[in-house]
Amino acid sequence: MVPAASVDCLCAGIVVADLVCSPLERLPRPGELVVTSGLLLTLGGCAANVAVDLAKIGVSVGIAGRVGDDDLGQFARNFLSRAGVDTSTLRVEPGRQTSATQVVNVRGEDRRFIHATGTNDLIDGSEVDLERLARAKVLYCGGFLLNKSWTGPKLARLLAHARELGVTTVVDVVLPGEGDFRPELAAVLPYADVFLPNNDEGHVLTGLADPVAQANWYRDLGAKTVVVTCGSEGAKLAGPDGLIHQPPFQMEYVDGTGSGDAFAAGFIRGLLKGLDTRDCLRMGAALGASSVRAAGATTGVFNGDELDAFLAAAK
Repeated sequence: MVPAASVDCLCAGIVVADLVCSPLERLPRPGELVVTSGLLLTLGGCAANVAVDLAKIGVSVGIAGRVGDDDLGQFARNFLSRAGVDTSTLRVEPGRQTSATQVVNVRGEDRRFIHATGTNDLIDGSEVDLERLARAKVLYCGGFLLNKSWTGPKLARLLAHARELGVTTVVDVVLPGEGDFRPELAAVLPYADVFLPNNDEGHVLTGLADPVAQANWYRDLGAKTVVVTCGSEGAKLAGPDGLIHQPPFQMEYVDGTGSGDAFAAGFIRGLLKGLDTRDCLRMGAALGASSVRAAGATTGVFNGDELDAFLAAAK
């Protein structure tokens, strides 16, 4: 077997096929048809989104995850490959359905999601090729807590191994609903160099409404640096250098799907460039803001030149 190519960032976790509707004026009543200006079949899932966004801004990136051998799985593989993501460690599961989400946008309201977990139920961390991990600089794990197979101890072992290899570890979560997730987080966060939840997730995970209090709660469990994204309120970072607030960048809003993933990709690019924490945060905020300009998780995201030009002009 030919070894997989080296990449600067290896993204592990969930891959989803998304069907996204352009903003509706209102939800349909039972039995009613409401017309939208567009329905877009695109790629979703935080690991896939971050991988595509990283490729878009010039980072060499590969993905480790699972899809089915169905039409949506083929679509996901093609989408990733065309975007410039190395898919050599993306597993194809015979006879299984690829994970899919219907994203419903209503003007002036937050997004609604209808989700089938599909092959993401099988993710357990074994998808990551350890020889390939040794050649990477950053390991991003996205979608933790969504399924029962990827347990805290399993992810902790992977992150600990990455740490031993000198690979920076970045962790994000997707919540399946309410629950007590503290034991899982307690296993994982001591091995997370960067933890990237949003404040809505934080309210469920910690029981706290304030994002700074949430960040400190995660740090008490062992996370080194925590960034809590807060939508229109920007982002809060708590880490070894203290607390940093990043105000939001303003963009014309079309669809917020994938904005947190774009933030993660921008932050990772900053890490790979050796930027300080504040500039990593700023780069994440800019890329995250760009994603809301078009329907779909990655459609509106800046490319590398656009990102650099935007940040230079925003100083």
